[in-house]
Amino acid sequence: MSTTMEQSPTTETEFENLAKRVDDAIAAVSSLDETARAVAQEVKDALEAVHRAGLVTIVQRMRADAAARAVLFDLVDDPIVHMLLSLHEIVRPDPMTHANRVLVTVRPQLQSHGGDVTLVRIEDGVAFVRLDGACNGCSMSSVTLRNLVESALVEGVPSITGVEVLPNEPSPTLIPLEALRIGPDPAAEGWVKAGPATGLASNAMTVLSLATQSGEHAEIIVVNVAERLSAYRNECAHEGLPLDNAVLDLDNGTLTCPWHGFCYDAASGECLSAPGAQLEQLPLRVDSGEVWVRVGS
Repeated sequence: MSTTMEQSPTTETEFENLAKRVDDAIAAVSSLDETARAVAQEVKDALEAVHRAGLVTIVQRMRADAAARAVLFDLVDDPIVHMLLSLHEIVRPDPMTHANRVLVTVRPQLQSHGGDVTLVRIEDGVAFVRLDGACNGCSMSSVTLRNLVESALVEGVPSITGVEVLPNEPSPTLIPLEALRIGPDPAAEGWVKAGPATGLASNAMTVLSLATQSGEHAEIIVVNVAERLSAYRNECAHEGLPLDNAVLDLDNGTLTCPWHGFCYDAASGECLSAPGAQLEQLPLRVDSGEVWVRVGS
């Protein structure tokens, strides 16, 4: 006569305690000298090989038996059983979980450069991600960080064959309607005539030096993308350096500072390299073909 002892599910505390024991043991092994560490690693590898062989046999037999299959599925829900089977690659986590685990390994490097990554979704083997901070720009360093994310996901998650970077939604600067009104004496209100609209090259950036009636000077840039005009003070939000030689990318709608590669949304002035930073956008009006920019109060 045999008896069956019903085991209670693993509690969260038990799981954490066991995981801590593993972490502590690994930390202790790493502090050993090279010879002792090699011996400990061999013992670990040998034990894992034995455990994996036994677990594979158990899983295969249970999968082949209709009654045992239901029990197997229940067991996999137990966190320790799931961790054990995952460690031996007998069961794989869902792609989203797997991908997020992989991103954890590269996130410290991204954050050390002022960047980060968010996994949005996975469709047909393609991981869609959003990049923040220094990862989301046009400089060589940002390209390197994007490549790091792509390599980690493609090499670390078998079900992912490609990575697509989603654009961040810009947060346009809100200019009060009152600031756009031109009264009977525009100059007294800080408005300066910047010249005819036809004088601003299409799909290009124009650097202007303007002065108000009171003698206040302002260095500005006017960005013309598909005849949509945006005016900004000629100062990068990073270190206040001029944007005279900034690169205007019409395909992506971005303006990139030539000094340190900080990238901005050309239409809103939002910094895509450092969320929260912003070019100072100035009110702009076109009246009777003339461009007016409000640079004073």
